[in-house]
Amino acid sequence: MSLYHRRSPSKGLLRGIAAFMLDTPIEYLKGVGPQRAEVLKSEAGIFVYRDLLTYYPFRYVDKTKFMTVSEIVDDQNYVQLRGVIESMEIIGQKGGKRLVALFRDATGMVELVWFQGYNWMAQQLQKGTEYIVFGKPAFFKGRVNLAHPEMEVAGAAGRSASSAFQGIYNSTEKLKYRGLSSEGIRKLVQTLFLQLKEEHVRETLSVSLKQDYRLISRFEALRWIHFPEQAEQLQKAEYRLKFDELFYIQLRLLRLNKTRAKDEKGFVFPKVGHYFNSFFKDHLPYELTGAQKRVLKEIRADMGTGSQMNRLLQGDVGSGKTLVALMSMLLALDNGFQACLMAPTEILAQQHFDTFKNFLGNQEVSIALLTGSTKTRARRQLHEQLQNGELKILIGTHTLIEDPVKFFNLGLVVIDEQHRFGVAQRAKLRSKNVCPPHMLIMTATPIPRTLAMTFYGDLDTSIIDELPPGRKPIKTLHFTEAQRLRVFGFMKEQIAQGRQVYIVYPLIKESEKLDYRNLQEGYDLLVSEFAPSEYQISVVHGQLSNETKEFEMQRFIRKETQIMVATTVIEVGVNVPNASVMVIESAERFGLSQLHQLRGRVGRGAAQSYCVLMTGHKLSADSRIRMETMVRTSDGFEISEVDLKLRGPGDIEGTQQSGVMDLKLANLAKDGQILQMARNAAQALLDEDVDLVKGENVIFAENLENLSKNRPNWSKIG
Repeated sequence: MSLYHRRSPSKGLLRGIAAFMLDTPIEYLKGVGPQRAEVLKSEAGIFVYRDLLTYYPFRYVDKTKFMTVSEIVDDQNYVQLRGVIESMEIIGQKGGKRLVALFRDATGMVELVWFQGYNWMAQQLQKGTEYIVFGKPAFFKGRVNLAHPEMEVAGAAGRSASSAFQGIYNSTEKLKYRGLSSEGIRKLVQTLFLQLKEEHVRETLSVSLKQDYRLISRFEALRWIHFPEQAEQLQKAEYRLKFDELFYIQLRLLRLNKTRAKDEKGFVFPKVGHYFNSFFKDHLPYELTGAQKRVLKEIRADMGTGSQMNRLLQGDVGSGKTLVALMSMLLALDNGFQACLMAPTEILAQQHFDTFKNFLGNQEVSIALLTGSTKTRARRQLHEQLQNGELKILIGTHTLIEDPVKFFNLGLVVIDEQHRFGVAQRAKLRSKNVCPPHMLIMTATPIPRTLAMTFYGDLDTSIIDELPPGRKPIKTLHFTEAQRLRVFGFMKEQIAQGRQVYIVYPLIKESEKLDYRNLQEGYDLLVSEFAPSEYQISVVHGQLSNETKEFEMQRFIRKETQIMVATTVIEVGVNVPNASVMVIESAERFGLSQLHQLRGRVGRGAAQSYCVLMTGHKLSADSRIRMETMVRTSDGFEISEVDLKLRGPGDIEGTQQSGVMDLKLANLAKDGQILQMARNAAQALLDEDVDLVKGENVIFAENLENLSKNRPNWSKIG
């Protein structure tokens, strides 16, 4: 007797064995073979059966709806007609041969055309037979034609209900060359489902969770996402599969946060001492806003728990994040630790250094700047002071992560404009002490709620949503090229009042492909309009050396020049309170978040400031929405939500959370409600069983482990 007959395997073991079916290499699926397998791997990332199963259609065609020939209009994606073929003829010579069939319904006639496989099609089609025709219409010499339409005999027994909603799959030229158009891929999925049984598909959610959120089984969802028979089935399938994707992202991030808070030890900062109190009493530049006070309380609470702080600090340009960062650093100093701030550019690092020195005044705090431009002798002295503890605060660029930079006792790391840094860079900075320092991550780019939950779901978040007292809202105006003289007149009025003007261009040199005004052309126009004897102009762009950029910046800061012509190099890192006008040329060329960042370069003084958006007269629908949004609101979070809807999530934060955005169906711009439900479900689950060991919760632990394979764990670096 075999071992199998002596002792039957458990249901769990059988499910595990069955699930391996989906790991079968794709070349073994009927209809694939070695050549098709290679192109499926290289073009579509389909290596095994499971990959094909999750290669979802990107849209659907409702084949329950028919049109008549008379209803066809231009710009339709597809039409489905019912009628008869009246005649067929192969016409043309050699390479221009084609089959043309005249197809008629009760309202009119169209041409059906085949440029390839026309001999085979001529043999298959029957004159006088009623067909269902599906294809994309085009108008040629006043007549409608459909090239290479799908053909089906009307009332054929083979027409199944599953073709009512037909999925359209992404394909490429290389796939199509191997017969794997959307239709070819759909046939492969049909072949796979002929072999597929429910036990082959691992369930990813517990029975209770499915009941609580009215979710169908994963097997049903996969079947219906490919072959829905009704609109309701497609909706249920999308809901279940989107929930899956978002739930496991949230479960992983929230669990990391909980386990890190429990396991990751951090320095305790219980003391508020001389450095903080002296600054608060004698050097505070203005009364803190309610939002700044709230954020400082949150940071102090974090640094007093004994767990490492990982906090994201969001706030619009000019909201006072830098002041909060400095006061947090002074808390570190009061408790015997050093602090550092890493910025993405030398300009921004220099600005932070100057701002900190200005804030601190004559308060005795040793502070230094380290960038790529720091001379060797000064660098050597700085390294020595840092290592012996004499130097308390270090501000710099990515040079802070270099091996020679060693701290005596680093307790707090502040990272500004964090999306400019790679995860590995931040991980290296975090390792500058045996016990990881507290991390405060700042961004002036407001993050939409859904993205914040997804990218930073494992971080605690603070938001500064108030501007310091005395700041006036920036007025934003939109003008077209025809109104340029009016804009020049406005600039002269502002300069006459002692103000200064930024003018930002998207390009440095003329481009044949992009018809936008460029910096060189704009500079020449300004020189001719603003007489050199009366006005002085600075020029700053990314191709200049650091020394030249700094020289031009300083001229503008010292008010030696009235106009600064620049590219987006000034998007961050320029703080000139006297500059009251920001003119953005070819504003339609910029995204909303970049426009908002550029606008934030003005409005830093007590005078009324303006942002002028210059565009061409003809704008796309998206460009018009961007301009209208900028004119209507200065709320960075509202702007970020509009930006997300226009652009989609894309790769917004680079590699900050490598692997987080494994979304095939869910769309963060549209599925915020599902995301919130998924997060609530994950939070409730972890509140009850953070280790996922109780009863049916084991299924979540198993799936998290499967999802985490081959994924770097960047979670502990903020």
